[in-house]
Amino acid sequence: MKVLVIGSGGREHALCWSLAKSPLCSELYCAPGNAGIASVATCVAIGADDLEAIANYCGENKIDFVVVGPEGPLVLGLVDRLTALGVKTFGPSAAAAALEGSKGFMKDICAKYGIPTAAYGRFRDPASAKDFIRTQGAPIVVKTDGLAAGKGVIIAETIEEAEQAVDAAMTDAVFGEAGAELVIEEFMTGEEASFFVLTDGVSALALASAQDHKRVGEGDTGLNTGGMGAYSPAPVLTAEMEQRVLEEIVQPTIDGLHSEGKPFRGVLFAGLMLTAEGPKLIEYNVRFGDPECQVLMLRLQSDLLPALIAACDGNIDQVKLQWHDETALTVVMAAQGYPGSYAKGDAIGGLSAAGSEEGVVVFHAGTKIGEDGAVLANGGRVLNVTAKAPAIAAAQGRAYAAVDRIDWPGGFCRRDIGWREIKRG
Repeated sequence: MKVLVIGSGGREHALCWSLAKSPLCSELYCAPGNAGIASVATCVAIGADDLEAIANYCGENKIDFVVVGPEGPLVLGLVDRLTALGVKTFGPSAAAAALEGSKGFMKDICAKYGIPTAAYGRFRDPASAKDFIRTQGAPIVVKTDGLAAGKGVIIAETIEEAEQAVDAAMTDAVFGEAGAELVIEEFMTGEEASFFVLTDGVSALALASAQDHKRVGEGDTGLNTGGMGAYSPAPVLTAEMEQRVLEEIVQPTIDGLHSEGKPFRGVLFAGLMLTAEGPKLIEYNVRFGDPECQVLMLRLQSDLLPALIAACDGNIDQVKLQWHDETALTVVMAAQGYPGSYAKGDAIGGLSAAGSEEGVVVFHAGTKIGEDGAVLANGGRVLNVTAKAPAIAAAQGRAYAAVDRIDWPGGFCRRDIGWREIKRG
């Protein structure tokens, strides 16, 4: 099969790395790709959101199967466009992708189908949003309704902070159109975890569990980011807890969307809060998590491609996946200043040395190849240094040994990825 992956991040590098091993895959392409992806796939200079160019490329090059990595093109309707052209595509329709594209839509689905989540309100003007905040009290969570590249969630410790978040989103438009509507939620306490399933719109196949670190600072402090590291498995998601999540959260969502006439086919990623009352949904993503995808692909023993095809063909219930027993852990190396403003274009050295560490794969997230062939930083989150080992402490040790071999003065990382699990022993 000729396979095209859409995207340019660490998630897409991990997907390409996995798909390249499939005996079903004769040719692998990625649009637009990055410096790391170029080592396992042919990169095509087409932006992930350029639906027309992607559709033309698929037709001209007789692409058999497309895997859409990021949420942007899914929400824009790339799957609908390619499916109408007869190109088999992994990912949800635009109607189903609204689960991530509109937090208000997602919360309304939860309310309609009895899916446990935080109490919430939806607002389109600052005054009513602030009234709700003052009534509810703090801490409280302010979210942009639309996509904001992982940065549209503000956990406000005080009422004043929450009101400032409302003004920033609605009056100052710091998130653009994404902040025209806000979802304001009660603050939930517990431990966060990530749960993934492949679904064909009817049945669900659970993938391995994972846990990520969202905050930029060590000890899970500071600003929210797209993710500074992750590990799999997540022992807090016991077999019993996973079953509860499937029965109480994931399957009712799949059934609800089906009855709404918006069947969800693809990967459904539930961000969970494990509270004293049980698991509750924080939010849905409609694609593989980033950086969770990186640790999942490192642990996956089975061929990924047939499973993705089964989600499109409606027979995911016939698929069984095998996973390595070991733990995988990834450390995100980001550009200094992230998640705020940061510089691009620094040369990065030592990548071969880092990748030669036992059990380590360095996935590229925001890189490009310079004119002289050097690998250059080209984003906020730039590298995902990913390691596999029999236990989490050993995986962490391998990952940081590889990090220390990378020569990139303009980069930084957290030095405590996996700390909570290691502390638990």
